[in-house]
Amino acid sequence: MSVSASLVKQLRERTGSGMMECKNALVEADGDIDAAAELMRKKGLAKADKKAGRVTAEGRIVAACAADRSSGVLVEINSETDFVANGDEFREFAEAVAQRALEDGPDDLDGLLGCQIDGKPVETLRQEMVAQLGENIEIRRFVRYSGASQVAQYLHGARIGVLVEYEGGDEQLGKDLAMHVAASSPICVSTEDVPQQQLESEREILMAQARESGKPEEIIQKMVEGRLNKHLSEITLLGQPFVKDPDQSVADLLKDKGAKVVRFARFEVGEGKEKKEENFADEVMAQVRDS
Repeated sequence: MSVSASLVKQLRERTGSGMMECKNALVEADGDIDAAAELMRKKGLAKADKKAGRVTAEGRIVAACAADRSSGVLVEINSETDFVANGDEFREFAEAVAQRALEDGPDDLDGLLGCQIDGKPVETLRQEMVAQLGENIEIRRFVRYSGASQVAQYLHGARIGVLVEYEGGDEQLGKDLAMHVAASSPICVSTEDVPQQQLESEREILMAQARESGKPEEIIQKMVEGRLNKHLSEITLLGQPFVKDPDQSVADLLKDKGAKVVRFARFEVGEGKEKKEENFADEVMAQVRDS
């Protein structure tokens, strides 16, 4: 059967798919646009499964925060290329997922994937995005802070995001703290939060280096403790010099403001992932084969 151009246009706007895909689906569904959309969704899910193994080292960090700053979320959603990550469709999808995470408060990633946006689970929408954009899309991680404290967020473009939960102080302090975490990358709030295994490993390295000096053991012990304390001040939020005023530490800033940092999260796009190197010709050929 033949289908009208206007019907094909409606299905394209509804699914975001190509003209020929829409036309073929409408023919197969005897012109029923709802049936055609469902048929394309099913075929799209199959395409999504084929792309599931592709490396997703690009993407966006998105955040959402309650108007009263009582809760906030930080989400990382990955794609294969920054071209897709910077597109309007991907950005809108990512922001919708972050807002849903804020409002529904899921306990974990599986819970977030099951949340509904416009009547569809987030996981279904993710798979539809794979079919529409032609790349593997991964909702990698999220964190949500909510409680008696207040939260602040900072996004450095779309590649770095920070969420801070703190007590006392004001909104400006929260923004300053979030910006500091983005710039200085502390691993935890205080020295008490440093994992014991990491602490012992650093001490062993410093001890081996100090013993090469040939100095007496008691001197070596003092050298190691001094260097270890310096290392801890560099990796902990409270020990770091405040980025907007390096003459004072973050600990001093918080003391002056009568405030306390409860916890923080810092996400950077693709951190810990091994990015696959492909030249442009190989990438085009891969897309041609998949189509």
